[in-house]
This record gives sequence, C-alpha cells and structure tokens, in this order.
Amino acid sequence: MAHEHEHEDAHDHDGGHGHSHGTVDPTLFKSVSATESGIRAVKWSLVVLGATAIFQLVIVFMTGSVALLSDTVHNFGDASTAIPLWIAFALMRRKPGGRFTYGYGRVEDLAGLIVLLLILASAVVAAYTSIDRLFNPRDIEFPWILMAAGFIGFVGNEAVAMIRIRVGRRIGSTALVADGYHARTDGLTSLAVVAAATGALVGFSLLDPIIGIVISAMILKLLVTAAKPVFTHLLDGVEPETVEQIRATTMMYAEVISVSDIRARWSGHELYADLSIGVRSGLEVSDGHGVAAKVEHALLEAIPHLARVMVHVDPETSPGRSFHHRDAHEYGEPNVTTPRRTHIRLPRR
Repeated sequence: MAHEHEHEDAHDHDGGHGHSHGTVDPTLFKSVSATESGIRAVKWSLVVLGATAIFQLVIVFMTGSVALLSDTVHNFGDASTAIPLWIAFALMRRKPGGRFTYGYGRVEDLAGLIVLLLILASAVVAAYTSIDRLFNPRDIEFPWILMAAGFIGFVGNEAVAMIRIRVGRRIGSTALVADGYHARTDGLTSLAVVAAATGALVGFSLLDPIIGIVISAMILKLLVTAAKPVFTHLLDGVEPETVEQIRATTMMYAEVISVSDIRARWSGHELYADLSIGVRSGLEVSDGHGVAAKVEHALLEAIPHLARVMVHVDPETSPGRSFHHRDAHEYGEPNVTTPRRTHIRLPRR
C-alpha cells in the first residue's frame, strides 16, 4: 500500500483508485512560488550586472585600462550565467512527461555545475593575469577614474551576490547560491582593479599583482564552499538532520508503529522523499491509507522544500524491506517459472 503526493488535486495509488482533498494543494503554490522567486532573482541580477558592465565598458574606452577591461569581461560573463539558470527555472514549470517522469529539476543541478566551472575559470584567469603583471608591470592611466570604476564593479557584484545567495538559500537552490558566489568572485576581481589604481597612485605597481594572487586564492576558497552543496545534490545527498526530521515527524502519530527505509534526494530546489511505515497487521486498507495520508501531509508541512513524498504502508510484523523478500526478487524463487517468449509471424505483403 503506498500513498504518493504529486502536487495535483487527484492522487493515483497502487490500488488503482484516486481521491480529491476538495481544495487546491498549498504545496503546489509553494513550489511555483519558489520557482518564480528564482526567476525574479535571475532577472534582477542580469539587469544589475548588465548595467554595471556597460558602465565599466565606457570607462575602459576612456582610460584604456587592461585591468578594467578584464573585470568588465568578467562581469559580462557573470551576467550571462543567469541565462542557464533562467532556462533551468523555466523548465521547472513544466510537468513531468513520458521521458522525464521526475520532471526537469536536474537541469538546475546541471546549471550549478556549469557555474562552478565558471568560478574555476575566473580563479585561473585571475591567477594568470596576476602572475603576468608580477613579471611585466604596466603603467596605469587615470587611476582615480579606474579606482571608481573598480569600486562600482565590486558594489554591483556584491549586490547581485547577496540577492542570489539569499533567494537561493530560501528556496533551496544550490545552483542559485553557487551563482551568487560566482558574482562575489567577480566582485573580488573588481577589488583587484581598485588595488591596481591604488598602487599606481602611491607608486607601488607591484601592489596590483600581489593582491591579485591573494584574490585568486580567495576565489578558490569560495569555489570549495559553493561546490559542496552542488555535488551533494548531484549525488542525491541530503543533510542527516533532514532524515531525522522525517522520522520524528512520522512517529508523532500513534498509528505508526515503526519507520524504516527513509530516502530523500534533491531535484533542483525541490526535495523528494520515500519511506515505509509499520502499522497494525489487522488494519483495514482504507485505514492504512488514511494513516499514510496524514503522514504525507504532516511531512509536506514540516520539511522545508519537500515537494513530493511516497509513504509505503507495511504490517508491523514485517516492516520495511523484510516484507518484500528482497532476496527473492533479486534471485528468484524456485517455484517461480519464467514465461516463454511468444513469437508472432507477420504475414508477408
């Protein structure tokens, strides 16, 4: 006996029947709201970074600064990372289909991986440029204007980073959080431009590459911070606290005698869960269904970002995997016969 929630008014079950709760499922709005919040964050970050990069490009033409040109290219690149995230969030709106039966949440995780690669590229470019400047110092013109442009680049990137990280954490999107860290890395490269201008003002040209190398190391540290949750999602990992919260919430009901086989995984910014509960062996099917429904809705209310949950009901005498005789399914019982293949000959035309 199983009970699954799939964000629809009617639910299909293993027994072939369906039921309606009489009201529109509030978790549907929660999921849609999270996706819309992600899209809004991506839109705003695209606008802010686009405006910042365009302003810096004007200053590049005025000063001819190679350092600022590099920072401007970084900002245009960071703005462009909003595009795969936008596509990912847009695909999350689509309903599961015949091929992608779990939906398109994994596209968001893939976008997070792309963002990580861009952060790594930023670190490599920053390190290479800094080492090159260390051995080949260059004169900087209009240092005050250059300093102002670098500072504006830092402010624009940090504002976008705060938006992406805050919204990403609220809706559970590691891809959006990683993109926020990407914006922060470009903000750090903007500080390198400020350092270059400061060095030119005080007559210490080596200040630019030295700070650039330090910033490269900071970018790599941010990369490690951003990569951990992204790869955890990609490998179907969840925090142990989430599993314990699922167990504690389920055991609140007196009808539930045991909880086993708890599994949870992320699909984009949505969390899916499966679990088995043990109930009294003599319980009617309809009563067991009712217990599963109560557990289901309690979990959807209690667990952040939980979008879909399958509750499997087993008798208390054989809970979890033991009830299904897993070894028998894997290796086959001696008294189970394999049906013969039937070959159908089609008439020739």
